Amino acid sequence: MQRYAIYYAPREGAFAFRANDWLGREPGSRRELPQPVLPAIGDPRDITSEPRRYGFHGTIRAPFRPAEGIGEDRIRATVSDLAARLAPVICEGLRVEVLHGFVALTPLGCEAALLDLGAAVVEGTNSLRAPLTGAEIARRRPDRLSPRQRELLDRWGYPHVMEEFRFHLTLTDRLERPEPARVALEAFFDPVLPRPFVVEDLCLFGEDGSGRFHLLHRYALTG
Repeated sequence: MQRYAIYYAPREGAFAFRANDWLGREPGSRRELPQPVLPAIGDPRDITSEPRRYGFHGTIRAPFRPAEGIGEDRIRATVSDLAARLAPVICEGLRVEVLHGFVALTPLGCEAALLDLGAAVVEGTNSLRAPLTGAEIARRRPDRLSPRQRELLDRWGYPHVMEEFRFHLTLTDRLERPEPARVALEAFFDPVLPRPFVVEDLCLFGEDGSGRFHLLHRYALTG
């Protein structure tokens, strides 16, 4: 694996099955799935290329290259230790909304707890990552970041952490007209949205040579 990330991914069940169906793949088994065609959307492959690459997830620690001398065993051990001391986050539920031009599921009623979880994971894994290269910094478009976001990028390797962290589960690419997709996806997901919604695991994902991410291991939050 060329990069690693720590995500939320739902455990097996109706919610996970529907989300994986929508994106057309199971990140754990690497199995490809036929994507459903929804009213007013058309071919879902045309609007899901980016989230399909990553698999259905919510980012907690964004993808990073391992530092010199850091192997997968060390990464796994670190994530396991974090999960053993961090508690699950219980939210009221999820809603479908438009964020910056793409459609996503966002949690309700747990913002402070998610901020705390995200901060603990970012801090606890920072020693695992290699310093950002100039090309990696450029991809984050630093000229478009606020001074605080640029500070976070330099300190933690990603600009949307700490108080800038906003947990979400991406469903589409950026769209010129996202509202029809939002309406269709709200109807598609509503029967299976978990109430409450619980972040109960840290999931270690790895990026293969083709740029696709795969679920490597799931660590229950038991703190």
